[in-house]
Amino acid sequence: MCATVVAERLGQTLKYLRIAHPVSLALCLLATFLPFPTLAEGNSPPPRGSGPALKSNAFYILDEADSTVLAARNERVAAPIASISKLMTALVVLEADQPMDETIVITKDDVAGTPGSRSRLPTGTKLHRSELLHLALMSSENRAAHALCRSYPGGKPACVRAMNAKAQALGMKAARFVEPTGLSSANVASPKDLATLVRAASANPTIREYSTDPDHTVNVKGYDVEFRNTNLLVDKADWNVTVQKTGYISEAGHCLVMETVIDGRNVVIVLLNSWGRLTRIGDANRVRAWMESSSLTST
Repeated sequence: MCATVVAERLGQTLKYLRIAHPVSLALCLLATFLPFPTLAEGNSPPPRGSGPALKSNAFYILDEADSTVLAARNERVAAPIASISKLMTALVVLEADQPMDETIVITKDDVAGTPGSRSRLPTGTKLHRSELLHLALMSSENRAAHALCRSYPGGKPACVRAMNAKAQALGMKAARFVEPTGLSSANVASPKDLATLVRAASANPTIREYSTDPDHTVNVKGYDVEFRNTNLLVDKADWNVTVQKTGYISEAGHCLVMETVIDGRNVVIVLLNSWGRLTRIGDANRVRAWMESSSLTST
């Protein structure tokens, strides 16, 4: 391996390690001096030209039609996933089959369980379980997610155990959850894991609907409060997003996962650790442009 290639790979790995979770350290150092393909191991590159030039430090692009990995980087490395965790929270809450019209009250426990997080749901807010789920998925409302897990059968500990059990059942080998919101950097998964999670979430019509709704209004202590989707793409006429979730904490960077239709194909896009707030959106647009380019669509 020439010195230039080694230097490039080492530089990229060190950049990723600045914010990656400590459990990823050994894997990343090993990856520095191993072949570092644009495509995931075990998948032959499709005849579609070079991969997209993305700025996210980790990504995974999957064509669901034939489970072909179109492009990937650091796809097996576990890293903090921030509010993408809420997709797993939603899955286990829905699978618990609790009444969606049951009223849940935001408590001091929900405030204490989401430290440093801004919220427009003050203590004493009363909302149906369905409304909390809607806000958690669409607007990434942390107190809503915490209240959902707190009111899970057996409480928050049982909810978190269910999240980890579900991850294991889905084959998410690097995933680990310690709480429902993603505010903890100890919630980790690999991009490959998250593609699996997106596909599982996409199979649930409630998650599909709530996560892609552009806006939703709820009554908070007698006042109508409008919440907006944290993903700008769901309201774009030229995008067809079927399920999505954004996330951000400093340790994770800006993250985005989604299932979307590009050129008539269902595609899963996982983007982790984007350095700027709009970089993940730019990368999603770059993926679409790359797939729609003549080099990809020609036969």
